[in-house]
Amino acid sequence: MKVTVERAQLLKSLSHVHRVVERRNTIPILGNVLIRADKSRLSLKATDLDLEVTETLAAETGTGGSITVPAHMFYDIVRKLPDGSQIVLEGDGDRSVLAIRAGRSRFTLQTLPESDFPDLAAGDMTHSFTLAAADMKRLIDRTQFAISTEETRYYLNGIYLHAAGSAKQATLRAVATDGHRLAQVDLPLPKSAEGMPGVIVPRKTVGEVQRLIEDNEAELKIELSQGKIRFTIGDVVLTSKLIDGTFPDYGRVIPQNNDKELIVDKKDFEAAVDRVSTISSERGRAVKLALSAGKLILSVTNPDSGSATEELEVEYASDPLDIGFNSRYLLDIAAQIEGEVAVLRLADPGSPTLVQDKDSKGALYVLMPMRV
Repeated sequence: MKVTVERAQLLKSLSHVHRVVERRNTIPILGNVLIRADKSRLSLKATDLDLEVTETLAAETGTGGSITVPAHMFYDIVRKLPDGSQIVLEGDGDRSVLAIRAGRSRFTLQTLPESDFPDLAAGDMTHSFTLAAADMKRLIDRTQFAISTEETRYYLNGIYLHAAGSAKQATLRAVATDGHRLAQVDLPLPKSAEGMPGVIVPRKTVGEVQRLIEDNEAELKIELSQGKIRFTIGDVVLTSKLIDGTFPDYGRVIPQNNDKELIVDKKDFEAAVDRVSTISSERGRAVKLALSAGKLILSVTNPDSGSATEELEVEYASDPLDIGFNSRYLLDIAAQIEGEVAVLRLADPGSPTLVQDKDSKGALYVLMPMRV
């Protein structure tokens, strides 16, 4: 194998692919990236057995072939080579090494045979549709924070992507929850997504897709079946296993009859919560919201360090109410509000609270209260 490729292109592609490779691997081949040269194209592929990323780029191919090399070391070498340089990759099958040349730099890397490299056989994809990259990014950005990190409830370790709504107004819905908070975002359902199965996309896959979306104007192709999902954006193809589990009936925790409405300036609210929570303890993090006509008092009391209060003018005309929340969770949700005004719909100190953008935009958040 002999191939010449521009450094900037190779670095960009490697930066997409090498992230999938775990730093610690008990199976040596999983630490490697597969390089395949064929007909003026170079393809790079990496996998962790659950997730596979392939990217193809233009290159001058002298002789075709394929080889695997340590992913992180290869990435570091390319990253440190001079900008603008042409990189020559030459594989010597007999000696099991890959020679890397650029300018006056020479490297040789130990290789493993391509035949050892696992293939994440995708099988037949039953549904396929396209989505604007900006829409997919919004679905992820607005729900990712609520994905559970608790491994025992593995079915919550991802985003539940499914078709929802009525026939008149069908939506593509993303939902994530960790039991303390829930995020739900809707988009108009792409035409060919009708009848798609509900799938749970794992947390790592979600993060990689988010990073791969570098151009919001691009189109993203999504293919899925009961067990796998594939995202294609430009020259990058990401295939992933799905979480094999049943996502809970999240509709049951979304309050329908919360009759106390609090309307507050999002920036002021976020800043005030952030300030008073400076006092809170790592363990507690509780902030109390005391509501009365036109007024909100935020307070934190920490027996070890002191207390803090801040008053905000708000729109609130219901009965007085005291309710507590985890300040970090409150800030996470406030950060998702895209407009300038947040609407909180409350019931009582023990029931979940619904948080929305005043201009709605198809997103809603649910937060469980804390005792304060």
